[in-house]
Amino acid sequence: MIILTLKEQPRVPLEAEALSPDVLALLGLDAVRSLPVLLGKRRLRLDDFFVVEGTPGDELEIRGDASKVKWIGRGMTRGRITILGNAGMHLGAHMKGGSIEVSGSALDWLGGEMSGGLIRVRGNAGGQVGAAYRGSRTGMTGGTILIEGTAGLEVGMRMRRGIIAVGGQARDFAGLEMKGGTLFLRGGAELRTGAWMSRGTIVSLPPLRLLPTFSYTSSYNPTFLGVYANHLKPLGFNLPFDEQEGAYLRYTGDASIPGKGEILVWKPRAS
Repeated sequence: MIILTLKEQPRVPLEAEALSPDVLALLGLDAVRSLPVLLGKRRLRLDDFFVVEGTPGDELEIRGDASKVKWIGRGMTRGRITILGNAGMHLGAHMKGGSIEVSGSALDWLGGEMSGGLIRVRGNAGGQVGAAYRGSRTGMTGGTILIEGTAGLEVGMRMRRGIIAVGGQARDFAGLEMKGGTLFLRGGAELRTGAWMSRGTIVSLPPLRLLPTFSYTSSYNPTFLGVYANHLKPLGFNLPFDEQEGAYLRYTGDASIPGKGEILVWKPRAS
């Protein structure tokens, strides 16, 4: 494992795309220390900002408040990154495999356009989680993102496959233009959930204020949710699935597309 301890938080965002197991596992410590990072327009060395220790391998631990360090784990395909603190924008963007765990919170574009792997954030996340970058037609196409706290705007925008699970409340436009995949909202969401979605599934445990372009169809406990429940339970994300406890209200839309997406809202059985 390589251990990076942040000396002090940079005054402006630091771009550190080299902080990936795919890069670090092939280098010695001296080569890791000399890896290039960008501070604005200035090209500097990694050890200008971090104390570098440990043994090169496919595990990386970052200690300190890295909320101004961008692009950690970009495009990684293997290994594990542990961040003991906060993480900056674009964490795990274009990720294809491996895992990232953050003990604090993460900023915008967490897992942007990722296609595989697991990202877990113990705190809150910013906007555009697993989303498509501006000008791109497709967001997340695989993998799992777990957020224990809240999330910002446009979570899962244009996602096609994969799982995003948010423990707290998500802000406006959750599931915007979804094309597939599954978005779990254990704390619900604000307004315009599922706007312009064409396919995919959004599951909310609290009631939602849905757009008028979504229509109620039925009340049931879909079998596939049992598979998701078994998958997410070991990760600490529990879904109700007992028919004796309640059922899911199914709404389809967005009819303004027209779309074939669905929103499932949990309704506990009256005691």
